[in-house]
Amino acid sequence: MRILLVKTSSLGDVIHNLPVVSDIRRHFPQATIDWCVENVFAAIPRLHPDVDRVIPVAIRRWRKSLLRPTTWREIAASRQALRAHAYDLVIDTQGLIKSGLCTIQARGPRAGYSFDAAREPLAAIFYGRHYSVPRDLHAVVRNRQLAAAALGYLADATVDYGIAAPAVSCDWLPAGDHVVLLTATSRDDKLWPEERWIELGHRLADQGLRAVLPAGSAPERERAARLAAAIPQAVAAPPLSIEALAALLAGARGVVGVDTGLTHLAVALKVPTVALYTATEPGLTGVHGSAFHRNLGGCGQCPEVDAVLAELTQGLG
Repeated sequence: MRILLVKTSSLGDVIHNLPVVSDIRRHFPQATIDWCVENVFAAIPRLHPDVDRVIPVAIRRWRKSLLRPTTWREIAASRQALRAHAYDLVIDTQGLIKSGLCTIQARGPRAGYSFDAAREPLAAIFYGRHYSVPRDLHAVVRNRQLAAAALGYLADATVDYGIAAPAVSCDWLPAGDHVVLLTATSRDDKLWPEERWIELGHRLADQGLRAVLPAGSAPERERAARLAAAIPQAVAAPPLSIEALAALLAGARGVVGVDTGLTHLAVALKVPTVALYTATEPGLTGVHGSAFHRNLGGCGQCPEVDAVLAELTQGLG
């Protein structure tokens, strides 16, 4: 059996789809599993040992350069990769028009959400097999239930992301126990106040725990450097690949993060994690897994440092 999973973006959504690979492998040990994903997130499915081929697409970039010949050459190459094998089943767990367009490029029967269940109902026109999965379930549960219905098995309660961090050296990181603070996110209203990060960092330092602050963009790196300068022995991490970030997270005693994909990656790596929400509700897309994790806050809320530290301390044992 050869199966293609289509889950293209974003980072958190791609991470939420990893348990589907573990479920399929558990029920069909001989299955070959491929995955179509946005190229910027391709490192995530590659972390799972049971993903055979990762087929990258660049829909976000292609949309902005449709008049360029290089764009159409890239689209043709991706289509060729999607059609390189005949699939026993193609499963689109994203339920968007853009993922549906990827799905119809592949050779094989196509399965996805029904009109009432897809995030974009029109995406259902791309599937030959439709499954109604309740929309009020967590994203991880919805992904798993769709794949289970399409392949004829029952998804149990165990959530197995199935990944391990690669062996990447963090030689810039001083020795000793560290807690990763994920302070950056896609929207300013999702940020946690800097003064609360600083207070949390001081209290972690009092417990002998070094704060490490990764960041991506220039503004994020400026914030991380500013916070690290105000926290005893804290380290602002250099720019890191997803593989290096996974190694950093996996080696941490714990993680505190805002509503960002890397917070989900920490849970997938079974690191004790506290997720902070200030502008979104965590019920359907909060951190979710078998390791210790807590979702604090919600829309219009701002978790207190005492509450964050209490939950993290419980996770650290």
